[in-house]
Amino acid sequence: MNNIKWIFFDIGSTLVDESIAYQNRIKKTIAGSNVTYNEYMDRLTQNAGDFKSVCASLGLKSASWNSDDEVIYLEAEDCLRALNKRYKIGIIANQNPGSRERLERIGLLKYIDLVIASAEEGVAKPDLRIFQIALERADCKPEEAVMVGDRIDNDIIPANKIGITTVWIRQGFGGLAKPKNAVETPDYIINNLNELFEIIE
Repeated sequence: MNNIKWIFFDIGSTLVDESIAYQNRIKKTIAGSNVTYNEYMDRLTQNAGDFKSVCASLGLKSASWNSDDEVIYLEAEDCLRALNKRYKIGIIANQNPGSRERLERIGLLKYIDLVIASAEEGVAKPDLRIFQIALERADCKPEEAVMVGDRIDNDIIPANKIGITTVWIRQGFGGLAKPKNAVETPDYIINNLNELFEIIE
């Protein structure tokens, strides 16, 4: 970690808690169907939060995601404030338009130096290009960066392929996944943002 200059974060289930957003999305998705909330939740848990595949298996149309239902994790601001004193902080996330505005509204943007979001870039994780865009704009080499995210498929695999140090934060549905091979295996595993300091510091 001695050469690290940038720490990149995902947003959902990494900096913000999506529990309420998922609950509301499920309720809207199953409205008018014979599928119960518990049945849908069980399948979502079994599929590590893969909303699209669960909808397809149940013959349902996925309701839209409401970012306003997201709630910042209690330790997120303290974490970014502390890290921002020593490192550049970036975001690499699949998000609806307006990520910078949402981050500002929840009080985190002031600690963040670069926001790379799929809606604005026209490319989404796990496409390697969104990581390459982030590194280019940060003027950062892969070995000088850390990626912190909750999803094996969207965060860990592509960052591993590029050569970025990976930290899998087991929060939300993404934390239920199980790495199956070397490219899916993160360099570090944490259960909350507070544990990140045990690695970084």
